[in-house]
Amino acid sequence: MPASHGHFAADLAVEVQDVRVSFDGQPVLRGVDLRIPRGQLVALIGPNGSGKTTLLRCLLGLQRVDAGEVKLLGESDVQEALPRVGYVPQRLALDRSFVLSVREFLSLRLRRTRHWFWRPHRVIDRILSETLVEIGVEPMLDRPLAQLSGGQLQRVLIAFSLLGKPELLLLDEPTAGVDTPGEQTFYELIAEIHRRHQLTVLLVSHDLSMVYRHASWVYALNGVICCEGSPEQVMNTESLKAAYGIHVSPYHHHHVH
Repeated sequence: MPASHGHFAADLAVEVQDVRVSFDGQPVLRGVDLRIPRGQLVALIGPNGSGKTTLLRCLLGLQRVDAGEVKLLGESDVQEALPRVGYVPQRLALDRSFVLSVREFLSLRLRRTRHWFWRPHRVIDRILSETLVEIGVEPMLDRPLAQLSGGQLQRVLIAFSLLGKPELLLLDEPTAGVDTPGEQTFYELIAEIHRRHQLTVLLVSHDLSMVYRHASWVYALNGVICCEGSPEQVMNTESLKAAYGIHVSPYHHHHVH
């Protein structure tokens, strides 16, 4: 991806200009600039407390900005754009007594199945099926949501967000509740969804090897954007040191043959 500043605004899925947010007088975002062209898979990295989730909340209209501007899919009013945006939170804490099945939960996302409880399962399954097969949640349809493992729940949440046919997908550390062996396949799945649906994806991630393999552009955030560039550019020691404010050993990319 070339330097994103040459893009016309119409080509940008996300445009953040000089955004500032403070909590109790403590600045969390100190003038953040971000430009994501449509169709890219962009990673946002940075240490804990660097403002990554706050920035996502600004994009979703959940966090008021003290100053600056946020544009989503060309709309200055974020609320206008939200129907075209999918969001997968870091983790959904469900009470064990939460009774909805996976099928019932996913049906909530479909306007045309709003009255899902009157519909036979096969009608709902047909509407859901394409997304379900792709994400691998079909075998779980009858299971209570509250009994799924972390990885299974994240898959259901991704399926839920895709059912709205979004143009932009925001993922906040989607592997937070997933066992390490599952992480690899999970990121492969997201990369595959990105390719197949030609979505724009903004992914908050701690997994630098995943970022290296799949992201077309990386932003390193620590209150401000410390550095941005291709994974190769950002994964060097100096820029990571700037982002994390600590010494990190250089990230070596190992090719798997």
